[in-house]
Amino acid sequence: MEHKKIVTVKIDGHEVQAERGTPIIKLAAKLGIYIPTLCHHDFVEPYGSCRVCSVELRRGKRRRLVTACNYPAQDGEEIYTDTEWVRENRRLILELLLARCPEVPVIKEMAAAYGVTETRFEKLYSDCINCGLCVRICSEVVGANAIGWAGRGVNREVTTPFEIDPQSCIGCGACAAVCPTGRIRIEPLWAIKEGEPREFTLGPSSAIYIPTYQAVPKVPVIDPEACIHFKTGGCQICARVCEPRAIDHNQEERLEEFEVGQILVATGYELFNPAVMKQYGYGRLDDVYTSLEMEYMFNSSGPTNGRILMKNGEPPRSIGIIHCVGSRDAHHHPYCSRICCMYALKFAHLIKDRSEADVYQFYIDMRAFGKGYEEFFTRILDEGVNVIRGRVAEVIKASPDKAREGKLLIRCEDTLVHRFREIPVDMVILCSAIEPQKDAEHLQRLFSLSRSPDGFFLEKHPKLDPTATPTDGVYIAGCCQGPKDIPDTVAQASSAAARILANIAKGVVEVAPIVAYIDSEICAGCRLCLQVCPYGAIEYLEEKGISQVNEALCKGCGTCASACPSGASTQRHFRDEQIWAEIEGLLLNPR
Repeated sequence: MEHKKIVTVKIDGHEVQAERGTPIIKLAAKLGIYIPTLCHHDFVEPYGSCRVCSVELRRGKRRRLVTACNYPAQDGEEIYTDTEWVRENRRLILELLLARCPEVPVIKEMAAAYGVTETRFEKLYSDCINCGLCVRICSEVVGANAIGWAGRGVNREVTTPFEIDPQSCIGCGACAAVCPTGRIRIEPLWAIKEGEPREFTLGPSSAIYIPTYQAVPKVPVIDPEACIHFKTGGCQICARVCEPRAIDHNQEERLEEFEVGQILVATGYELFNPAVMKQYGYGRLDDVYTSLEMEYMFNSSGPTNGRILMKNGEPPRSIGIIHCVGSRDAHHHPYCSRICCMYALKFAHLIKDRSEADVYQFYIDMRAFGKGYEEFFTRILDEGVNVIRGRVAEVIKASPDKAREGKLLIRCEDTLVHRFREIPVDMVILCSAIEPQKDAEHLQRLFSLSRSPDGFFLEKHPKLDPTATPTDGVYIAGCCQGPKDIPDTVAQASSAAARILANIAKGVVEVAPIVAYIDSEICAGCRLCLQVCPYGAIEYLEEKGISQVNEALCKGCGTCASACPSGASTQRHFRDEQIWAEIEGLLLNPR
C-alpha cells in the first residue's frame, strides 16, 4: 500500500503538517489564516487566474511570489501571507480589477480593505473578471459543459456555444452560485403568471434537505428531480463530503413486507385547497398565500431566511390573515379545524416581531380554548394587532387611489360595529381547513375501519376509548381521527402507544367467545361470506375450496351466518339447537 508523504510547512511562523501537494490556501485555512481570493473553490481544479491570493514563498535565501490556491506545499518551505511585498502586489492586482469592474461590490470592498478606492487605469465597466469558476464548475462538477470560453487575449470571455441557449444547460444554478461578481444570474425563462408564487421564495433551498426538523428518522433526503447527479451523472459532492459515507446514489426504491400484530394509523391530514374559493384570489392574485406556504417563509433556515417578503422581494406594509377558509362552511367543511385560530395568532406575533407591517385578523369566533391560549390572544392585542370579527366577502386588487396603502383590498363585514369595511393590504394569508387524506377510503377498506360523515376515521368510543377502533389491534392517533393541535395529538399518540406496549407485555390476546364458525363439511366455497364480512375476518382456502374464520379478527356480528346460503356459517353459542334449548328451559321453569 502506497503511503502518502507528509511535509512540514511554516505559514506566518506557524508549523503545519499535511500531505505533499496540498495547496497553501487550504493549509492557511486549517490554521485560521485568511487569504483573499476571487477564483478559488474547493470542488474545482485550482486555476490561479485572479492572483489576489498571491503569497511570499521563502526557501533559504530565495524568495518569490506564488498563488496560494494552486501552489503545492513542499517540505521545509516558509510562507508569508501579509508582508509588505504581498500587500503591494495585491494592491496592484485589485487596482487592475477595479478598473475592469468598477461597479462590482465585492471588488470594491476587497480593494478598499487594501486602501485602493480609485484606479489609475482606464475603466472598462465590466462585471466579469474571467476567473473561469463558472466554466470549471459546469464542466468538472456538473458535467453539463453548457458554457465555455470564446475569443483570445483581451477579448476572451465566458459565453455559451455560438452564443445561443444551450440544450445541455439543466438550470442547476451552480455557475451563478460560484460567480464571485454576480455576473451570472438565474431568471425564469417563462413569464411568472399573476398569482403564481416564485419558486425561490417558497420551494426547497437545495436538492438535499431534511423534510422537517421533527422528522423521524431525522436524516436528509435527495430530490431526484432536482439533483444534478441524476441529470448529468456528475456532481456527487454530497457523497464526497459525507464522512460516514452514508450517501449512495445507486440506491433504488424497494418494497418490504413485515408481519405485525398491531398497527397505529397516524396518516395525518391535508390542507384544504383555497383555490376553489375564487373570492379569496388564491392562485389568481399575487401575494395571497396559504398557511403552509407562510411557514416556509417564516422558517429561519428557509429560502428567505425568515424574512417576510412579497413576490417582488419587498417587505409588505400590511398583512391580512383570514380565518376559517373552508372550515365552518356549509359549502365545504361544516366542522371547525381547531388549529386555525392559534396559528393565525402565532403568525401575527411573528410578523410584528420581524417587520413593521400592520396586521389584520379576520375571524368568525376566536376559539382560544387551550392552556395559555387566551393569555396569548391578549398578548397579541397588546402588540397592536387589529382584530375584526366578521367573515371576509372577497379579496380583490386595490384601485389606484388605494394602491398607495396596499395592493390588495379585503372586503368584509365587521359584526362588532355593524358596518361593511374595506381594508387595503399588501399580503393575504389564508388559514385553510384541515381535511382527511385523499387515500383515507383506501385505508378504510384495508384495515376495516369506519369513518365519520366528515371523512375522518371513527374511534371505538369518543370518550371511553378514543384511540382504539372496532378492529382489534388497529389504533388511530392524530388528525386522521379528527382535527386537533399538537398537545392533543401527542397525548392521543402516547395513549395508543401505551395500549400497544401493554398488549406486547401481556404476551397473549384475549378473544371473545362469541365468534363465527364455518363447518367445512357443509361449506360450498361460494365466498359470499367474504364479501359481506365488515372486519375482513374470513379467508378462502384455495387448496380445500372452503372459507375459514380468523377468530382473532371476528367480532361475532353474525352477518356471515345470515348470508350463508348453505347454513355452513354459524355463531358459536348461538346455534339453532342452543337457542331452542334456552327457550325450552325458560318454558319449563316458570320462575
